[in-house]
Amino acid sequence: MKPENLVYMANQIGKFFQYQKKDEIVPGIAGHIKKFWDPRMREAIFAYLDQGGDGLDPYVKEAILHLKEAKKPAETSFQGT
Repeated sequence: MKPENLVYMANQIGKFFQYQKKDEIVPGIAGHIKKFWDPRMREAIFAYLDQGGDGLDPYVKEAILHLKEAKKPAETSFQGT
């Protein structure tokens, strides 16, 4: 899927959630993308964000960054024996 299509779709999701309470906007966008977007679409938008994320609305960009950070494996200090 073309990046501009993903940006358009993500921004449309953002437009829907912009009328929610301020503290629900980013989690709402992130939750929708996580629940309804194919993993390949998410990976493509993460890659687009890594290239600057031009055209993404601020709340959408924040939500995608949140999703990207959440998928990283948790670091542990366990060294093993």
